[in-house]
Amino acid sequence: MLSGFDGLRFTHWQAEIRDDGIVVLALDRHDSPVNAMSQDVLLELGDIVERLAIDPPKGVVIRSAKAAGFIAGADLKEFQEFDRRGTVNDAIRRGQSVYQKLAELPCPTVAAIHGHCLGGGTELALACRYRVASNDASTRIGLPETQLGIFPGWGGSARLPRLVGAPAAMDMMLTGRTLSASAARGIGLVDKVAAPAVLLDAAVALAQSGTTRPFKQRAGAWLTNTWLARQILAPQMVKQVARKAKKEHYPAPYALISTWERSGGGNIHKRLDAERRAVVKLAGGATARNLIRIFFLTERLKALGGKDANIRHVHVVGAGVMGGDIAAWAAYKGFDVTLQDREQRFIDPAMTRAQALFEKKVKDPAKRPDVAARLKADLAGDGVARADLVIEAIIENPEAKRELYQSLEPKMKADALLTSNTSSIPLVELREHIARPAQFAGLHYFNPVAQMPLVEIIHHDGMAPETGQRLAAFCKALGKFPVPVAGSPGFLVNRVLFPYMLEAATAYAEGIPGAVIDKAAVKFGMPMGPIELIDTVGLDVAAGVSKELAPFLGLQVPAALATVEPGKRGKKDGQGIYRWENGRAVKPEVAKDYQAPSDLEDRLVLPLLNEAVACLHEGVVADADLLDAGVIFGTGFAPFRGGPIQHIRATGADALVEKLHTLQARHGDRFSPRPGWDAPVLREPVA
Repeated sequence: MLSGFDGLRFTHWQAEIRDDGIVVLALDRHDSPVNAMSQDVLLELGDIVERLAIDPPKGVVIRSAKAAGFIAGADLKEFQEFDRRGTVNDAIRRGQSVYQKLAELPCPTVAAIHGHCLGGGTELALACRYRVASNDASTRIGLPETQLGIFPGWGGSARLPRLVGAPAAMDMMLTGRTLSASAARGIGLVDKVAAPAVLLDAAVALAQSGTTRPFKQRAGAWLTNTWLARQILAPQMVKQVARKAKKEHYPAPYALISTWERSGGGNIHKRLDAERRAVVKLAGGATARNLIRIFFLTERLKALGGKDANIRHVHVVGAGVMGGDIAAWAAYKGFDVTLQDREQRFIDPAMTRAQALFEKKVKDPAKRPDVAARLKADLAGDGVARADLVIEAIIENPEAKRELYQSLEPKMKADALLTSNTSSIPLVELREHIARPAQFAGLHYFNPVAQMPLVEIIHHDGMAPETGQRLAAFCKALGKFPVPVAGSPGFLVNRVLFPYMLEAATAYAEGIPGAVIDKAAVKFGMPMGPIELIDTVGLDVAAGVSKELAPFLGLQVPAALATVEPGKRGKKDGQGIYRWENGRAVKPEVAKDYQAPSDLEDRLVLPLLNEAVACLHEGVVADADLLDAGVIFGTGFAPFRGGPIQHIRATGADALVEKLHTLQARHGDRFSPRPGWDAPVLREPVA
């Protein structure tokens, strides 16, 4: 029996023929800590499946031999190479073919899932007849391809709607969210959930006995894929997607809906063909290429930190919005945290906000007391002596910060790190009188702390490399992306963002309605308009940054940012440039016949690009990729454009310089091209 395996050795797969006639295929990708579906892995699986088809066993179980998880998805580096060669169509066709041969095996097939099961891994599981998943917390099942500008192309979009029903399937694919084993079981994606220790046994039992899904589930899956259901549901799905993403910016969700609407009723071969053609088209577009590039940028940022920061206790001084939220997030992520301020009345609101965060993030109510216990109010500052990391988050005043450091440093442990959350003050202004400058750095978070993924690690020439490495590892433990930047005024993100916000304020002072300015920025792809952003960060904060950066950059500050009226600081007061109700900006109506200036978008975006070029030229960050990553994750700069430098390459540096000269002639020397526009890196071909 199964003599086709005699004498064969596989590079990536291990085949075990059990006494009960079940074949267990274990994936252990060679020379890789995780399983990703490369073409070699896929072709080897194809050979195995062909042999199984000749002499079918009693059943087949597919599992991972790696503790890290099942399959993390397709090999994206390989995918990029196929894109460069123009062979994406062949690669997708090959994957579909192998998975379809697996689906056609005349014996029960079971995917035994533990840990991460994403993208091509989930599609492999869908090609099996049954699926069993580990109930371990690490098990997450998903199809996140829309976050990469494509959608599932190895049969995922063709099979999932028929299995779990169109609403659940499309929600899963359109959002890219992952499901726990129990949630996957709830929608019918997984047939059984088992403890990790008996996962293989459960999979074998499923292969031997099978299972029948409830009639209601099967009927619902059929009904929601009929022609009539597709005509009704597809427009509703498009409306939901349009609330979050424009078709011209992010075409993948729309292409997924359209492909399902047109072809979701056909047989599997027609559905696979429609899927392949749509995904190939998306893969050749700028959005997919830029989003895949951003994925690799995130991997690079994650790799900056070592495994252990040697930080257990964090002490935060300053319980304002930033300091309090920094403390709460660190406690949520498992650190012991003490929070200090001048008076208890400043600490109490931060503790209240922290409780709200824990209630939102910690789903199991039984675990919340332990999380909350990690954060302690510390009016006397006793935590300083125990802390491995001290974070200063007081007002943006160099003298006040230096005075605080002089009181903190003598109490700190010899190997403890001292950091500042300053948003714009150069570190050379802050390190005066510091006894251990090698252990001093900037650790600049962004507001809101719980949502913004970036932390800038601010360097200075006296900082030890080990300090930067420990802080990067700390950021990684927080689930944040660390970007190392030089300690010049504004660092990277605020320096790049400031001219953009300043030009928006200038345009507003000229009489251009705030809603019109915001609309122009959102049309370009920014997550919110700059006027709304100014109100969100706070007019007082914007004024403080203006005071630091305007002289450095030689820019004039309009009255809206130069003076801030008490009680009118923006969103936090309910009144700023806009009025705020229930956390939303109430923007005055704009006359229907109002015509926005034709150069408004250029006026907003080009100052940002101009300063990004200057930052790269001055070495504020090490290279163009880090700059793009920092600005995307720190400002929300249109991800589909790939970052400021990638956008410059795609648009053409010379064409943008010409636009700057036009704006300079029309509006003034603030649009003069900054040094660095002649750099070869700006003229590299866009992949």
